[in-house]
Amino acid sequence: MRDSRRNQQSPSTLFDTETGSFKKKWKDKLPVALVFPNSYYVGMSNLGFQIVYSLLNSEEYIVCERVFFEPGVTPHSIESNRPLKDFSVIMFSVSFEQDFPNVVGLLSAGGIEPFASKRPNKIGPGSPLVVGGGVATFINPEPLTPFFDFLVIGEYEAISSDLAIYLQRFCSSADKVPLLAELSHSLPGVYVPSLYTPRYKESGQIDTVTVCGSAPVRIQKIQCPEKDISGHSIVLTPETEFSKIHLVELGRGCSRGCRFCAAGYVYRRPRIWKSDAVIEAVKARPDEAGRVGLLGMEMASPDDVRHIAQYLLNENCSLSFSSLRADMISGSLLELLTESKLKTAVIAPDGGSERVRRVINKGITREDCLSAACSLVETGISTLKMYFMIGLPTEKDADLVELVNLVREVQEEINVIGRRKGRLSQIHLSINCFVPKAWTPFQFHAFEDVVNLKDKIKFLRKEFSKFHNLKISVDHPDNAYFQAVFARADRRAGALLPEISQHPKGWKKIFKKNGLDPSFYAMRKRDFSEVFPWDIIDHGIQRNYLWKEYQLALDGNSSATCGSGLATGKCRKCGVCK
Repeated sequence: MRDSRRNQQSPSTLFDTETGSFKKKWKDKLPVALVFPNSYYVGMSNLGFQIVYSLLNSEEYIVCERVFFEPGVTPHSIESNRPLKDFSVIMFSVSFEQDFPNVVGLLSAGGIEPFASKRPNKIGPGSPLVVGGGVATFINPEPLTPFFDFLVIGEYEAISSDLAIYLQRFCSSADKVPLLAELSHSLPGVYVPSLYTPRYKESGQIDTVTVCGSAPVRIQKIQCPEKDISGHSIVLTPETEFSKIHLVELGRGCSRGCRFCAAGYVYRRPRIWKSDAVIEAVKARPDEAGRVGLLGMEMASPDDVRHIAQYLLNENCSLSFSSLRADMISGSLLELLTESKLKTAVIAPDGGSERVRRVINKGITREDCLSAACSLVETGISTLKMYFMIGLPTEKDADLVELVNLVREVQEEINVIGRRKGRLSQIHLSINCFVPKAWTPFQFHAFEDVVNLKDKIKFLRKEFSKFHNLKISVDHPDNAYFQAVFARADRRAGALLPEISQHPKGWKKIFKKNGLDPSFYAMRKRDFSEVFPWDIIDHGIQRNYLWKEYQLALDGNSSATCGSGLATGKCRKCGVCK
């Protein structure tokens, strides 16, 4: 499970390091705790979390303060050091399945009953309204539904003002039932789990879902409209992955269609912000920001990248980024990278072989990887990070051998440049276990056996031990197995989370003790007709499209991106644009 032990500093100490945070008076205001179920370091690296924090505090009658998870620590807010039980509304932003136990752990540690059905109907301090959100909840919300009164399915910006009005009106009356009924009926994107009852077959699969009253049969995901200024950092702090970097998003979603990537599907249709909107967000950076970090470089058009890069060059502004598409590196971008004196860059082939990259629809060739690596090292990059996954569908031993050979070729090519420059660059490999996710073509596929994954890691470690100037980090297969279970789990598995939060290392025994088999959720192939827990969400994506893409993957065939539909507005391939 994800490490949450960083930044064990007092809330006031962390707050004092920040620029751009809010500290409002509580008098005559509705107190809302915005909670990230991991460490401050991880949570404050999340741009979506910062955007929601700003939106909530933009409401005059709301005081929003942040709370993070630290093991063994009673949760208190960063801004005023208030305990979690002082807040009438608690909003969670959940990004990772590994953090699911922390959601219930935070509630319990804060003196709040974790199960929504056991909390009092009265809304107030000690018996708050508990709300779920974040990308993990609109991929598959079901494991967390026992704990949330309602969830926001999609992007919070789309309903932020309307929801704030409902909270102000109903929370003053302190009655939860009419609020939930009204929200479910009137506000798009609101999912009230108590209004839905799943029933299961003897096989363990879902048979039917009974819907109460006028609640919608499925919850349609909400998306924010096009922006005049793109999303950007609100708070700067040295205690994050992106220390003193002003983050700016280039858009939402991705048109590439990588078959393993849930974000590429649940954020459809892809929205690329206009370069002028991105530049406006860059202009919003505070003086303390030493760099601008662009998020979503893999989806931006070459023309937009050139426009933005030229602006940053003219402003003498340094650049940082999360990763680059190996086939999207332009001359103006390379010039900006050189001027920025960036020392680390990331490229993500993901699949180790050409064949596997066709299976996952990555659209990147060996030549792209070699060209990108050389171009980046020419700009002065001293550490080249490369991301790969193992355990991908149809993966064979030969694909791992090709992965090793690709890295060897990259190193040979960049070493030629390094010798000319008088300094060899280092390669950092990140090897992660593939986890099938809901709403992707691989939702039908089984997670690789943990023993097999460990054997593959052993092989790679042995091969790469022969390399110089190379470091390798690997994802632990047992942790990936936990993620694979909860990525496609239902409410029955979710109900075990309070016990798992207390005994995380014994999670498999907890499943067995309660008559559930984790392999049922992770290791099992699904057929076309099965009812999935996440079917309660409507992303507009047709199942027959995902099934067709899955079959293409198994046959080793790639498919076109959804970029053509983005340009014409007439694409009918996946169903989102109908």
